Amino acid sequence: MPQSFLSHVLLLMGAGFLVANVRILVDVARNFRMRSRALLTWPSPVPRYYGLFLGMAALLGVVLLVKLFYLRWPPTAVFGEAMMLVYYGYLVPLSIRIGRGFYEDGVWMDQGFLPYHKIGGLRWREGEPLTLLLVPRMKQVARSLVVPTQFYGETRRLLRDKIARHDIDFWGKSLDLGAHDERDDA
Repeated sequence: MPQSFLSHVLLLMGAGFLVANVRILVDVARNFRMRSRALLTWPSPVPRYYGLFLGMAALLGVVLLVKLFYLRWPPTAVFGEAMMLVYYGYLVPLSIRIGRGFYEDGVWMDQGFLPYHKIGGLRWREGEPLTLLLVPRMKQVARSLVVPTQFYGETRRLLRDKIARHDIDFWGKSLDLGAHDERDDA
């Protein structure tokens, strides 16, 4: 009973990691196509527990090798461990290589890509770290982009230009009398 339960749990976890792996692969492919259209980007910060991720990947690799070659389990029996190995050992390091910042079509943050036409609001949270909060249209949850201090001025200028060209357009305000210059929001 416990062996069967554990194999079902690992299969379920493998399905969840498969979904996460596909999402990261889609992001990496999208970034590969967009890389030539980067306007202002910087390297992504390394996650806090990155060493632990790599250690887990190494341990999962050893577990896979033991199960496949020593215990002679079929490949279908190690699906969960294989999906976790792909996630921690390959796709997380690959996703870290995606440049955060501004592209011709939108902004790439840790939470993914947001096209300019879907930005409904923005605000700076000045402090350590310097963070740009972007609110997608029709959603109440802000997304954040940590901006390195050396890119602060250039980021503000780029945002002002995008607002002036109406790539970022703040519509739907409750009372718009035309006296407010939207470029000042950058």
